[in-house]
Amino acid sequence: MPDGMTRATEPPAPPPRTDLVAAARIGGATLLLLAGSLALFWPGVATYDGIAQFGQALAGQFEDWHPPIMARLWQVLHGLFGGEAGPMLALQMTLYWTGFGLLAATLARLGRRHAAVSVLGVSVLPLFLGWQSVVLKDTQMLGAMLAAAGIIAWWRLRGVRLPVSALLAVGVLLAYATLVRSNAVFATVPLVVILFGPARWWARALLTLGGVVAVLGLSQAINHGVLGAGASGVERTEAFYDLSAIAAQDPAHPVGLTPGEARTVVARNCVKPFFWDPLGTPDRCGPTLERLHGLSAGPLYRLLAEAIVRHPLAYAGHRLAHLNSTERWIVPAGWPSAIPPGVTEANPVGLRSPGPAVPRWQMLARWNAESPLGWPIAWLTLALAALVVAVRRPQAPLRDFALALLASAIVLEASFSVLSIASDLRYHLWPMAATALATIVLWSEARWSRQAVLGTGVALALVILPGGVARLRLPAPPTSYAAMLR
Repeated sequence: MPDGMTRATEPPAPPPRTDLVAAARIGGATLLLLAGSLALFWPGVATYDGIAQFGQALAGQFEDWHPPIMARLWQVLHGLFGGEAGPMLALQMTLYWTGFGLLAATLARLGRRHAAVSVLGVSVLPLFLGWQSVVLKDTQMLGAMLAAAGIIAWWRLRGVRLPVSALLAVGVLLAYATLVRSNAVFATVPLVVILFGPARWWARALLTLGGVVAVLGLSQAINHGVLGAGASGVERTEAFYDLSAIAAQDPAHPVGLTPGEARTVVARNCVKPFFWDPLGTPDRCGPTLERLHGLSAGPLYRLLAEAIVRHPLAYAGHRLAHLNSTERWIVPAGWPSAIPPGVTEANPVGLRSPGPAVPRWQMLARWNAESPLGWPIAWLTLALAALVVAVRRPQAPLRDFALALLASAIVLEASFSVLSIASDLRYHLWPMAATALATIVLWSEARWSRQAVLGTGVALALVILPGGVARLRLPAPPTSYAAMLR
């Protein structure tokens, strides 16, 4: 029989054994890294937010200041296994390593071993792994997003449609990520739209916008109607922050605040680019805004819209100052809330600290945070450069997957320009990790052109050099929360 006829009737050859062996090795290495992470960080680090959520889980009383799904899940896991924070640490670490491991194993199976090793290199960055040891809604979100991305990669990067079981797992993970972090909708919806939605860019944009609005409304219904969370007023904090910041720039003609309230906000220095906290603290400006607490979210945001129309430059200046703070660009060295803690805060609910090796690991995370690898603005710059590379390439599994990761990262970062009240680095963990993974995937598909590499280098230099000079020249920031309030 002729060779051509033989090849036409024979089934396709399986992937080379060497690729499967490489994938198995990556899988084994990932399991070791998971075991090592659990051993090092057990039983996890808890901060004020985690302590509050565990307290709700113990009491069986929930509110929506922190998304209640995490406290509900913690209640279930604690009832089944005990162990205080341990079960939640095990969950978020398992999801974290599942995501990195599946993507790395898939790349190894496709013969892209250097890319696979690079993925594992990202996973052990001290800043990422250090934060993943802290039991928080942000790290739960990161784990869920990574695991969903890893499952998608395992099938889609090989050009195979996801089976129903995988789609269900991805759906559960992305639903949890969306509910566990209030602004995660800006990451999950673009990811789904790019991977599973229409091909035309305008259709994707409209579907993303509509999806975000729909999911935001549905999330509130789930939090209060299904999960039984009481209302805390958290949805009003953005309005308090923005209204106060606008009023502080023109205390004689404020909107929402009275001139006397605006002057008090200015005199007490309660408007901070870093965070909104002084406006809600009892010994700072909390009592000054007590009158506004009597307003529901609707009237408050109508006042904010009026304030923006009447004082657009004041609003723009305030939002840009906060965006600079949360993106950690022109800020001094040691800008707070970047370094993952090494010990659990004192608490009345029995949450313990991990062993003495953890603070030493977090010292590595401190150095990581101070370098450009810890600046969200640097990762955003890289994401935009990688997006340009991705959109110029034809549709293909690797390119489409990278494009979805980049869209998810960029849309979430863009949301901070209008919806953000604090500058904690942990809010940016997913965009930073997603950008790193997308860049590796794009490079593994095809080397970037010299023009793309040069353009990316110039863009990063224009961001990193001013940021570095600021860290050398600006005075040191306060080192305690109380000092930051003042």
